[in-house]
Amino acid sequence: MTPMRTALTPAALTLAILAGPALAQDGFRHAVEGGEVVIHPVDHASMVLETPSGVIHVDPVGGADLYADLPAPDLILITHEHGDHYDQPTLDALAAVPIIANPAVAGMLPAAMAERTTVMENGDRAQALEIAIEAVPAYNITEDRLNFHPQGRDNGYVLTIGDRRFLIAGDTEDTPELRALEDIHVAFLPMNLPYTMTVGQAAEAVTAFAPDFVYPYHHRDSDLEEFTRLVAEGGSGAQVVIAPWYDDAD
Repeated sequence: MTPMRTALTPAALTLAILAGPALAQDGFRHAVEGGEVVIHPVDHASMVLETPSGVIHVDPVGGADLYADLPAPDLILITHEHGDHYDQPTLDALAAVPIIANPAVAGMLPAAMAERTTVMENGDRAQALEIAIEAVPAYNITEDRLNFHPQGRDNGYVLTIGDRRFLIAGDTEDTPELRALEDIHVAFLPMNLPYTMTVGQAAEAVTAFAPDFVYPYHHRDSDLEEFTRLVAEGGSGAQVVIAPWYDDAD
């Protein structure tokens, strides 16, 4: 089953970047049982997911203006505390809806917001908007990067929406837990240094857990053409989808 937007080849990357605003407005669509998931890239690691049972904002940062033309959230997911994933003024500007966050972020929230926050640690499972949610580990494994995302602190999330599993990896390297994931339909994988993965690490992870589709995100200045080539060489069959996470000013 393919999304309504087709995966882009390396030769089409420039066109994808130039066409970014139109693609972002329309969204990237994946059919699921009961409807579809529409993916709206916002910026860097922030996205909005329209699902059959509600709208999810993931790591909303950047201020209210970025979200003015997007559907309001029914749920907010936060992976960890860094400023490109957690921004209190942006949260204050969004609707007062349930939040799921890792313990570190939950401890930073204002009291009223904390009261509507479900705290999830690595390995925890929850249910929201009729969606099964699993918190998966997100951490660094390369020695000179360990201070950025220590093991056990930060989350990625696997969302089971209808009959499909969507991975929001958060800031992570190609950990054993990432490589061991199964039955992932769509994966959002980070790739930038020094904070997360090289494109080579990300491609090796794709080869290991073989999602149907992989969206590079959190990839500023990364070589997406090289990533696409390495994924194809890895033989997993995953389709790389290049989405417009950055505008021309970034």
